[in-house]
Amino acid sequence: MRIALASDHAGFALKRELAAWLSELGYEVADLGTTDTESVDYPEFGARLANTIATGSAERGVAICGSGIGISIAVNRNPKCRCARVDEPVSAALAREHNDANVLALGGRLVGSDMAKACVAAFLGTDFAGGRHQRRVDQLSSLLQDSD
Repeated sequence: MRIALASDHAGFALKRELAAWLSELGYEVADLGTTDTESVDYPEFGARLANTIATGSAERGVAICGSGIGISIAVNRNPKCRCARVDEPVSAALAREHNDANVLALGGRLVGSDMAKACVAAFLGTDFAGGRHQRRVDQLSSLLQDSD
């Protein structure tokens, strides 16, 4: 599975650590930036990640900014992305199981390395349940079509 990661400056250190860890676990990792702690704008990196997911260049994504909120909003601007901002593994697993989330957002200033790894592991290790949840995920896409 190919996992795309993107962050702003506040999420850079955690992104770098997660990228190395995921590579060690055998995942193919696409690091979409940023490349250091120099101040950058999270919308650019959220959009890069969203585009990578939307085009199928990666199956899952991890987005990181200081709180995880801003970059999750940026990712969710793309109608093909369902980005869930989480702080603990139960929410990460439920985001996959119930909402078919394809991107996980984390707060680099809020979540420690071990907890971030636990969240990512739960996210990647959980399948979408389908069933009644599929109907709801389908409704999310139809909301976009109805607004046109």
